[in-house]
Amino acid sequence: MRILTDPVLAERTTLRLGGAAIAEIILEDERDLDGLQVQLASLGGEALVLGEGSNVLAKDGRLPLVLVRLVQPGEPEVLETGRDFALIQVPAALRLPRLLAWCRSRGFGGLEQWTGIPGSVGGAVAMNAGSYGVEMVHVLEQVRIWTPTQGCVWKEAADMEFGYRRFDSGMDDALQIVVAIRLRLGLSTPSMIRNRMQQWYGRKKQTQPVTMASAGCVFKNPAPEQPAGKLLDQAGLRGFELGKMAFSDKHANFLVNLGGGSASDAFELLDMARERVWKHFGVALATEVRIIP
Repeated sequence: MRILTDPVLAERTTLRLGGAAIAEIILEDERDLDGLQVQLASLGGEALVLGEGSNVLAKDGRLPLVLVRLVQPGEPEVLETGRDFALIQVPAALRLPRLLAWCRSRGFGGLEQWTGIPGSVGGAVAMNAGSYGVEMVHVLEQVRIWTPTQGCVWKEAADMEFGYRRFDSGMDDALQIVVAIRLRLGLSTPSMIRNRMQQWYGRKKQTQPVTMASAGCVFKNPAPEQPAGKLLDQAGLRGFELGKMAFSDKHANFLVNLGGGSASDAFELLDMARERVWKHFGVALATEVRIIP
């Protein structure tokens, strides 16, 4: 276990925004979880499991938070293979791009639509991440979760509740840390998976700001047939800038940092977007991005 003081969230989030927290606790082994509560109590502040910092909009200034980061060296593990499936175990700290590259090299298919999604495996569970019709819940078998009262336990995905960018383990503890997961994937070939990944990434590159500092989609789609990006576009917000923050000119539901942006400008843009969409369409937009704190 290592502890860093005054960690800056702008250096730890994909949107490159956010002030300084009280401290960051880096857990280098699952056994470090045993001493986590003692450290949190001594440091004060609210615990925040940040992961890779995607899908996050953090406020400026001093933040009453203690960041918790699980570092797990190693690769996924193949637990079982059948005629048409592979069951794998994946550390929660593994980055999604690395997971996809590992699956591609072994011919394990089913996640190709996730190409271009940043973040960690644990974060993908917490948000039930998805893209082009494939969500985490569709491939998830089991989740290993740590809580202060129960320690580390495996839970069946079927016993948990998943929704649109939402996950509920059914456990009572406010602090929950995903430690590992088990996925059931299909079988293919590395070349076929590579081709599909290239196709999906090419599609995203045309329609999303994949190379810019962004937190992904900032608002949830009010309904499947009513994408938030379309409403924002029709309200005149595609490419709209405020300071160094903007709604992308490729996809109006992507908030991007043009370089040196501020959280205050970001929040002002979100408020403006909600107001315009409500005025034009009578639709109340809910944020998909996590607001911190």
